[in-house]
Amino acid sequence: MTIRIVRLGTERGDGEGLRIGTVRRPPRGVPKSEYASQNWYDVWLPNLAPSAELMKLGRAAASEKDWAGFVRKYRAEMADPEKSRIFDLLSALSHQTDFSVGCYCENEERCHRSVLRELLTNRGAKVECGVEAAVSKSGKVPIRYRR
Repeated sequence: MTIRIVRLGTERGDGEGLRIGTVRRPPRGVPKSEYASQNWYDVWLPNLAPSAELMKLGRAAASEKDWAGFVRKYRAEMADPEKSRIFDLLSALSHQTDFSVGCYCENEERCHRSVLRELLTNRGAKVECGVEAAVSKSGKVPIRYRR
């Protein structure tokens, strides 16, 4: 049992389980009835997305200093008691079932997903390792992890 951190809209991995979208807005131009079949998400959980104001800050982060500011503010948002309980729930579920959480961003290193991974791990969640763990013995990165 584990949580996978994924890019929404990408092909699902074997045993990925329920896909949870931690995004502020649903995918544009996609009927709600097709979110799951098009690999966006099965359940929408915008509570774990950065606020609209903070999303603008994250997208505009041009330097490591700017990005660190985004991370600090996002962590502060996630420290809210309601959100804290969501992390506790996801952590507990990760020991019982497979599921994934994700966002649309192409680069996880500059996405709130990277912070989600850390916050979940710090809560004791069983989180699958990043892209490096997906590299096969041949040293090739599976297509779903290529950037």
